[in-house]
Amino acid sequence: MQASTLSSQPYTRARLTLVFVLAASVTLSILLVAGRVLMTGRLTFLFLIWNLFLAVIPFAISTMLSTAKGPLKARILLPVGAAWLLFFPNAPYILTDLFHLDTRPGVPLWYDLALILSCAWNGLMLAYASLSDMQRLVQQRLGFGVGWAFATVALLLSSFGVYLGRYLRFNSWDILTNPLTLFFDIVNRILHPFSFPGTWGVTLVFGVFLLVGYGTVRLLGRTQE
Repeated sequence: MQASTLSSQPYTRARLTLVFVLAASVTLSILLVAGRVLMTGRLTFLFLIWNLFLAVIPFAISTMLSTAKGPLKARILLPVGAAWLLFFPNAPYILTDLFHLDTRPGVPLWYDLALILSCAWNGLMLAYASLSDMQRLVQQRLGFGVGWAFATVALLLSSFGVYLGRYLRFNSWDILTNPLTLFFDIVNRILHPFSFPGTWGVTLVFGVFLLVGYGTVRLLGRTQE
């Protein structure tokens, strides 16, 4: 028991450090948004705070799972994991908020660039940290190869989710409030892929970009270890 407790201490310290750094980074983004509101008196980028909140949800779920005491039972892991996958695209989705960058009166362009990049960075880091947690849980149960297959599929699905959110304007909760329209649009694109080249272009390009970035972050972490 004592050895198990001691072996968990480095992980607990690393987790607390990660949470602190991510919280500080998200706070910086919120301060930049608040500063812009004070400078202009307009709520132009206030929606980014909501997007950051949605990006925190999958990280909160994966943190809860990864810090649970004892092995997780399938009847708990599967539904919670499904909820995680439903909210996971909200984290990398913030990268597409760069579309909102434009010259606006009252604030220099560089400020808006820093503001949006800060939020996009936080979304990406929250996504990678959360995915790393979930990959570790899958890998512990099913092995190294399945863990990476899970991570790859999750990133590709999240890219498809980003497309649904950015271009078709669906939200995570539409699976409950508007399931028929969501189901029809998804099935229609699967059955007629050549009729929707933009759908699969965004999904593949964005998915490969996220996968390469995730692999790079994981490799950097392993190098430091």
